[in-house]
Amino acid sequence: MKATGLASHAFSARHDTGVGHPERAARVDAVLARLCESGLSDEVVEVTAPQCSVDDLALVHDAHYVQSVERAITAGARVLDEGDTRVSADSWRAALSTAGGAIDSVARVMRGEWSNAFVVARPPGHHAERAEAMGFCLFNNAALAAAHLVERHGLARVAIIDWDVHHGNGTQHIFERDPRVLYASLHQYPLYPGTGARSERGLGAGVGTTLNLPQAPGAGDAQWLRAFEDELLPALDDYAPEFVIISAGFDAHRDDPLAQTKLTTDAFARMTRRLVEWSDAHCAGRLVSLLEGGYDLGALADSAEAHVAALLRR
Repeated sequence: MKATGLASHAFSARHDTGVGHPERAARVDAVLARLCESGLSDEVVEVTAPQCSVDDLALVHDAHYVQSVERAITAGARVLDEGDTRVSADSWRAALSTAGGAIDSVARVMRGEWSNAFVVARPPGHHAERAEAMGFCLFNNAALAAAHLVERHGLARVAIIDWDVHHGNGTQHIFERDPRVLYASLHQYPLYPGTGARSERGLGAGVGTTLNLPQAPGAGDAQWLRAFEDELLPALDDYAPEFVIISAGFDAHRDDPLAQTKLTTDAFARMTRRLVEWSDAHCAGRLVSLLEGGYDLGALADSAEAHVAALLRR
């Protein structure tokens, strides 16, 4: 059995969002510490995520936007949007390294070096639009990984499965006209950022390759897992992706402070296990997971431990 990779980088700790911000360096520290305590870190191949290039970012982001982010951070900006996407002096390198970890991980899986991987790094990405930072996100890591697969590796079909409690507006909008990428999202609705209605199914040539499965506030394992089994997995069967990317937010956990969804840790283990099984059966096990949200440190550590155990087929 091929290895499971684990990519992280030191700049996660140096991306300083300020006192009291929920998307903080302690998130990555909590995950890595738990993987070490549980012994799972001994079973994965740990690498330092490389920085991606500006040319890599151009796969999904407007060049003027990328330049504006670099200029703002270099000039000492502390906020990139209307208030919640905070940055510091090392945020540019952190964002390049997180995006680079996503791109490098899918490349390693494509080369057959790893079976699957988990990128434990920040800032997160799925709210980042083609030309706009928002929701704690600078660059869209999942979208960059998918674009790398279709543009640089020539894949015809890639699926992004997003179970962060907040809808990934950026990922949806980047690919909503592109039939080469299926975007499927389980999320609480209504909730920030206000997108992700079931009626949003893609545009133009991409109609039918956006699948939103919104869940009401207060929903728990029964509702989410029913939608996952009855709608999301059949959509994967129909689309037949050659690679699966997970936007793995763990903020739908019942202990998370930023939403009202009530998932248990076991729900994340079950969804991961089912996607690993699906990937093993249909696309040579090719799967990469990227950390998105998750703001209660204990719940995040529990969920990430269960997630990695499932990636390891435990």
